[in-house]
Amino acid sequence: MSVNLSIIVPLYNEEKNVDLLYRSIVQFIDPLGIHYEMLFVDDGSRDGTFLLARQLAENDRRLRVIKFRKNYGQTAAMAAGIEYAGGKILITMDGDLQNDPADIPKFIEKINEGYDIVCGWRHKRQDKLISRRIPSVVANWLIGKITGVPIKDNGCSLKAYRAGIIKSIPLYSDMHRFIPAMTSLAGTSVAELKVNHHPRRFGVSKYGITRIYKVMMDLLVIKILLSFSMRPIRLFAAAGILSLVAGVSLLMESVTGLFGGEVRMNFMVASGALLFGILSFFLVLIGLLGELILKTGNFPDLFPLKARNE
Repeated sequence: MSVNLSIIVPLYNEEKNVDLLYRSIVQFIDPLGIHYEMLFVDDGSRDGTFLLARQLAENDRRLRVIKFRKNYGQTAAMAAGIEYAGGKILITMDGDLQNDPADIPKFIEKINEGYDIVCGWRHKRQDKLISRRIPSVVANWLIGKITGVPIKDNGCSLKAYRAGIIKSIPLYSDMHRFIPAMTSLAGTSVAELKVNHHPRRFGVSKYGITRIYKVMMDLLVIKILLSFSMRPIRLFAAAGILSLVAGVSLLMESVTGLFGGEVRMNFMVASGALLFGILSFFLVLIGLLGELILKTGNFPDLFPLKARNE
């Protein structure tokens, strides 16, 4: 029997939450009468999270547990769950009980309306104001401005995807929060739903204000992908022109007495000019190579999602 729904939950040191989370999912999904599975991904927990999850899986074949040897991060755990998921609709959520499984049926309804991605919006967040909520508001505004995909709560892990969409997206670093922006190249339809958000009952938060730097670096990568993925020559040619201008400027600086008197050359500066000139040539060459790969590859687009929608 084919699986209609896969629920993917990354776990890291959540031994006090595992059993409650499992029971809550079962409580709200069983009445739907659909064939579903749960994938708990243990992200290198150092407590009893994996052992408890495995015990639950021994008594319920709908639950599968994936274990990492060490902590790789939430995105890697989500990517592993997505890879092994067999459902037509994939739901991702946190394992700390702050996301509410009672909201999952609403996500399924929204996907069945025809949307490709449904994002949760924690409109009444139960987190610390300074370290979590304020940075989140700023980050969401910045992400919307830079990517052109205005999502109110990119950091909410409770999301629903069509399997054909999410399985074609490469995930690394903290890229899971940028999935709506990454799929925008393929014209995916995105919806948002207000969801419940509960205060953490057990354990400690794995995120803090220090995460901002990593998010900013990932945002820079996403901006480059969205702006230049279809025309890589634009990015590399622009960089090549800047390098060429720098090289010519250094060359002019290296030559003295050009319009009278003895001509002398500063060979150290001239060497720098030569290096910038060579760099300019190779940047343009890389851009042309990128164009060649893009135009002659075996795919019609960077993310051929529409051809694989389910």
